[in-house]
Amino acid sequence: MSGTTGVGNSPARTLGGDPPGGGKAMAVWGIGVAVYFVAITYRTSLGVAGLDAAERFHINASALSTFSILQLLVYAGMQIPVGLLVDRLGAKKVLAIGAVLYTIGQFGFAFSSSYGMALGSRALLGCGDAMTFISVLRLGARWFPARRGPLIAQIAALVGMAGNLVSTLVLARLLHSFGWTPTFAASALGGVVVLVVLLVFLKDHPEGFEPPPAPSGHTGIAFIRRQIADAWREPGTRLGMWIHFTTQFPAMFFLLLWGLPYLVEAQGLSRGTAGELLTLIVLSNMAVGLVYGQVIARHHAARLPLAFGTTAVTAALWALTVFWPAAHAPMPLLIVLCLVLGACGPASMIGFDFARPANPPERQGTASGIVNMGGFTASMTTLLAVGVLLDATGDNYRIAFASVFVLEAIGVSQILRLRRRAVRREQERLVVSRVEAVHVPA
Repeated sequence: MSGTTGVGNSPARTLGGDPPGGGKAMAVWGIGVAVYFVAITYRTSLGVAGLDAAERFHINASALSTFSILQLLVYAGMQIPVGLLVDRLGAKKVLAIGAVLYTIGQFGFAFSSSYGMALGSRALLGCGDAMTFISVLRLGARWFPARRGPLIAQIAALVGMAGNLVSTLVLARLLHSFGWTPTFAASALGGVVVLVVLLVFLKDHPEGFEPPPAPSGHTGIAFIRRQIADAWREPGTRLGMWIHFTTQFPAMFFLLLWGLPYLVEAQGLSRGTAGELLTLIVLSNMAVGLVYGQVIARHHAARLPLAFGTTAVTAALWALTVFWPAAHAPMPLLIVLCLVLGACGPASMIGFDFARPANPPERQGTASGIVNMGGFTASMTTLLAVGVLLDATGDNYRIAFASVFVLEAIGVSQILRLRRRAVRREQERLVVSRVEAVHVPA
């Protein structure tokens, strides 16, 4: 134990070691996860409304993909600034700003009468969404022991993915029954609720586990540059980013926009059946996330095999489905593809498990932001490529969806390049920390 007990104007007590976790930690952290859950609901709401948006705003495939591309462009571009903000301001303030922004964006989208207004609303939504997940990772690190890190991160992603269920099961039906404006406006009320709850109840850290004050000089442009450069210099950060890049985007772009049109227009399924398959991806994601979290928490060496295995199986099933010789792929194959796509999200979380031990606590937000840029940059690129190729080829999904293999090849080559360096550096750090932990009497 170090520091002094906080009495009157005395400084607050700071305890050494890991935070205790427990029921209070789950409750506080759960508030942050609820903010992230709502953000995912808003992010993926366009996935079930893509055809309705095309009709409402009289736009083609490229213009439709611009909605999600702009949203992800803002999201990816905000990751490093948000990481710096979380390191500087703490999770509560950044989550509050994010909830305000994405709620305004969802309300704006509900009442958009023009394509330009709708684009602006999605950009604002993407900005608010960008502030949620890194903040939730920081809350987990502040409230739970480090050994729980992989499982806590996977559970956060799992609960967030449940927001996809709201989109595919609830919003899709509301949209069909009540129309565009009532559906999106009603969903925006969720943002108001979580904002009030987090302002009243959420705390950045347990009592007695306050982080030390930032040393002098930890402000300004020079510090920001140094913070980013130091995080990027770590091979674990870069490896984490490329794992996130390679594993996340096949499921992300499919769920975010192009899955429903592909299943309806290219595979000849009804909207209801296509929605059920998208729901299957989300359910698979939640189940696989629990398994991956448990495995990685107990066997750290399983991280790379899980990432490579998920990528390989996804690529194989993607090729088999997209290039199936008949006009429509058989339903069992589509079901298996969706089950495997559900593993992409949990596999992308492995990237954070490489960045976390590579960076000190005061740099965790910045490093997480760099990692999180990976998958969303890949998703944004794929959304754009698919939209452009569909317009250029007369809606040939086989050619458009083949763009997935290009990004997977780039990502795998970078993982192979960085993996040995990152693992070696991590092992060296572990040895040093064990030596430093040994108490030698004077």
